[in-house]
Parts: sequence; structure tokens; C-alpha cells
Amino acid sequence: MGVCFLALEALMNQLQRAAWGRRRTAERLLLAVLAEGHILVEDVPGVGKTTLVRALAESLGVETRRIQFTPDLLPSDVTGYTYYEPQSREFILRRGPVFTNLVLADEINRTSPKTQSSLLEAMEERQVTIDGEVHELPWPFVVCATENPIEYEGTFPLPEAQLDRFLVRLRLGYPDAASETEVLMRPGGEQRAERLSQAISLEELRAAVDAAQAVLVGEPIARYALAVAERTRSHQALLLGLSPRGTIAWVRAARALAFLRGETFVTPDHLRDLAHDVACHRLVVRPEPAMRGVTAQAVLDEVLSAVPLPGVRAPVR
Repeated sequence: MGVCFLALEALMNQLQRAAWGRRRTAERLLLAVLAEGHILVEDVPGVGKTTLVRALAESLGVETRRIQFTPDLLPSDVTGYTYYEPQSREFILRRGPVFTNLVLADEINRTSPKTQSSLLEAMEERQVTIDGEVHELPWPFVVCATENPIEYEGTFPLPEAQLDRFLVRLRLGYPDAASETEVLMRPGGEQRAERLSQAISLEELRAAVDAAQAVLVGEPIARYALAVAERTRSHQALLLGLSPRGTIAWVRAARALAFLRGETFVTPDHLRDLAHDVACHRLVVRPEPAMRGVTAQAVLDEVLSAVPLPGVRAPVR
């Protein structure tokens, strides 16, 4: 695994440069790939969302397709469709852009919920059903979606079922002064100086994914994650708490984070470090508390402070 870690470090460094020096953001992108999850990048225009996702595709060296989500986009524009060919007298499948390794769903909240939902099966089951026939998607398969905040005009809120399928939601924020100054000094003021090279082979990536998900999770850690989830499900301020899918995603992400940091088992610190990125977009605040300014972040902080931490011991295999 030594070569694998060298490749992962090279990949991390490339992503960090593309993320304007934000190592935490680069780490979140990489752990999502290792956990075989999907990524939602949400922020205001112009902070490098699309650029960052393109950098991830180049660094992985995988096939990528970009879908520009617009109000007139149809589900068949995403998944594909079949048509009748008179000469051969056969129905021909025209595969949509979802048949790739990395889907860049650019500004996903600018299309209708009907078209957004065309990604649900692909994100959950890594397959697409077209006219009753199931088609498998290639490995790896990652959806990296970008969106602008929902309070901007011309957008549609993502449905809860869609949000629950994203492993992490990232908010980039503005870069620090040093990083932005360096970009301004480049010829032409380009956000990226050059196209990135492939930093890891598919064989190394598969080995890293398998190793990350083999990181041990002890029973006290599993019970802690479940206790947090159950507390959100019964919280008076929440209409929707953390789903079983969300809890599983939280633990998978924690395994990947522990692996990236060279540790052999998950600790409460790994879970707490990832809680906001993995859980907040899955929580729905009731209308009345929301009108009083209660946020999902605040509720999650309250829950995390109320649930006692388990003791940390290396689990037995």
C-alpha cells in the first residue's frame, strides 16, 4: 500500500492547488471518492465550484461528462433513450451523459425536480433503467453536482430524496488573500494555471477504496453514530432526521477519513469532524423553528453536545 499512499498524497496535493489552497475541501472530495459517494458543492457563483470538480476528474484520469442543467432539460437528456432504426428494424439505445465515470451536474438546481429525479436510480444503484431495460454504469461512478443557493432566482430546491443520496455537501467560501493574489498574477488571470495530470491509476484507486472501507468500526462507535441519528429523528425542531442511509454514509465517510489520516480504526473525532458535511443537508427543520432562525447546523450541534462520547479503544478484528 506504500505506492497507493504516495498516489493519494499526489492526488491530494493536486486537488488542494485546484481548491485555492483549501486542504479541508480537497480532503472531503477525496474521502467521498474513497467512500464511493456523491458530492454536492454549494456556493455563490464565481468561487471555483466547476473548476474544482473538473480538477477532480483530471486527477483521477477517468472519463467525465458535463451536464448543464437548465429549465428545459428532460430526463432522457440525462439517462438516454431508445429509438427505432428503420433500416435494421431494431430499437437502438442512445446512451445519455450519465454513462460515464464522473458526472459533472452543473447547477443542478436550475432544472425541474422531474429532471433532477432522473439521477436517483443512478446515484443509489449505479444503474439506469430505460424502457424497462436495466443498464449498469461503469466503475467508478461519481456524481459531482454544483448548485447556487436556493434563494437565487430561477432555481428549484433539491428534493429530500435527492439530497439524501449525496454523501457530502461542501461550501467553498471565498479563498484567502494569498491564494486569490496568486491567481490574479497569472497570465490572463486564469483560475487554473494548467491542465492536471492523472495522479492515480484505477488499480490503485480500487485498492484504496477497498482498504478505506476495511477500516475497523467498533461497536461503541456504531452505537454512538446510531444514538446521534436517533436523537435527530426525535428532535422537536426537525421534520426529518438522519435516515438510515445517512447514518451508513456517515460511517463510510469516517472510515475513509481515518484511512486518509493513516489510522486503522474509526474514532468519535472522525465522526464529529464529518458531521456537518454529511448530515446537515439531510436534516429538515420544521417551518415554525425555521421562521425563528433555527438551522440544521444549530440542531446538529445541540445533538452532538447532548450525546455522550464513547470510550476510544482499538476494536478487535
